[in-house]
Amino acid sequence: MKEEAVRGIILAVAVLCMCAGPSRAGRQRPPVRGEVVLTADFEGPNALAGWSGSGTLDSGYQSSRALRVEWLPGTSPSSAYSRFALPVERLRGCVIRVSGMVRAENVTDRPQPWNGIKMMLPITHPGGTLYPQAKVGTGTFAWKRIGCIVRVPSDATSAVLHLGLEEVSGQVWFDDVRVVVVRPPAAAAPQRASGPVYRGHSLPRLRGTMISPDIAPDNLRTLGQEWNANVIRWQLVRTNEQAAAQPDYDKWLDGELARLDAALPYCRKYGLMVVLDLHSPPGGSASAGGYAAADADMFSDKGCQAKLVEVWQHLARRYRGVEGIWGYDLANEPVEDTLAEGLDDWHGLAERAARAIRAIDPERAIIVECAAGGNPDGFDGMEPLNVPNVIYSVHMYLPHAFTHQGVFGPSLEVRYPSVIDGKCWDRAQLEVALKPVMEFQRKYGVHIYVGEFSAIRWAPDDSAYRYLKDLIEIFEANGWDWTYHAFREWDGWSAEHGSDRADNAVSKTPTSREILLRSWFARNRHPAASGQKAQ
Repeated sequence: MKEEAVRGIILAVAVLCMCAGPSRAGRQRPPVRGEVVLTADFEGPNALAGWSGSGTLDSGYQSSRALRVEWLPGTSPSSAYSRFALPVERLRGCVIRVSGMVRAENVTDRPQPWNGIKMMLPITHPGGTLYPQAKVGTGTFAWKRIGCIVRVPSDATSAVLHLGLEEVSGQVWFDDVRVVVVRPPAAAAPQRASGPVYRGHSLPRLRGTMISPDIAPDNLRTLGQEWNANVIRWQLVRTNEQAAAQPDYDKWLDGELARLDAALPYCRKYGLMVVLDLHSPPGGSASAGGYAAADADMFSDKGCQAKLVEVWQHLARRYRGVEGIWGYDLANEPVEDTLAEGLDDWHGLAERAARAIRAIDPERAIIVECAAGGNPDGFDGMEPLNVPNVIYSVHMYLPHAFTHQGVFGPSLEVRYPSVIDGKCWDRAQLEVALKPVMEFQRKYGVHIYVGEFSAIRWAPDDSAYRYLKDLIEIFEANGWDWTYHAFREWDGWSAEHGSDRADNAVSKTPTSREILLRSWFARNRHPAASGQKAQ
């Protein structure tokens, strides 16, 4: 029997086994780390078994065959895919890696950032549809490996792999496609900690804002004394310009820490506890806002992962016992779009960093964001770290079509509440969006901190005020600490600026958003007033 025929039979048997129903005992073996869910080299007589839609066989990567998808301009529909339905029942709650080899010829520029060459895994669940996908360029390029990390919701109803082209013309080839389990669901839920929930402080609530590291002492006085905030999120953030001027990460970090050290006495004086936010971790890349973000090399370079642990060891030694620091936020909005073989996913990397901190500082609060860029849906299937005194953080900007309208380019006016992207967004829908966070809090008995939330000030008809009001009431009902984004950083998020985008001056009278924030801050107690010290 020819070798390619043997491989074809093996693939067919593997797919049948993966998609098989329950065993005779009525139960499937649970998925395990490293399990291959799908492998497709497109060799053998049954190379396209299970695949549907567009796609033909052509010469492959170091082999005779690959999947080829072509779309010609002017034809309908405007996209061409080859699809394969994965066994979603087996994948619920798993973290999986989708990867493969790809090459392209004459693929046109994408009309929108999300269009183009697709290695995408749409996943449907009761809350809607997720569209995780690999980052791929356009034009003409030789064979290269691409991939993405996907967190499958525990209530997913379907997961269909799409390979092809969307709203672009040209040809693309795929080969050696693999879907592998990176992290299976927890075998058993961790025990809820006995006694009171750890919060890292003894104040009734922490309510405050993010600030720029350029903030002046007088602005700290305004925030702490006049506005009565009692916490700030201090960003260790590296701009593209700073990275170009000082490529040495350690030297840049030391400069930022010197600024923090100079500000800490004022923070203590004005009753502001500090969240130390590693906004630009090692291996970060330039985000759309011009800042180094928690993605890119952090999940593709082993050295960057080791450096993250080293940085937190350095910070823990420097700030152990320093009064006024509430917690260490390990990395801002980590995104696992890719994960190289042999590297830790965010859960594993965060646990390594947290353990390194605990070896130096056994008490300071450690703050961990979920691996979906901080978004609430990242809490679905998330597990707590096996480390004491950890607080979990969410960032809330949903729906982005409303909160970020006009931030990255022209957009239609979007109001709140209203129907946005086909869904009625009101307070009830905000609670639905935050439900994974609430369930995580309830299931594991942990404390939640909202590190960022906001809405652009020029949202029409004072919509930003209504959105913020509903969100804060939800936070308060669930006992969450929170920091608004942001105080005297960029005027687009400023509660002191009015709704006229063309007016960059601070409003002569307090805006409804400022009044809202200050009304909640008025309930705060301060560390100095309560004898509170950093935990």
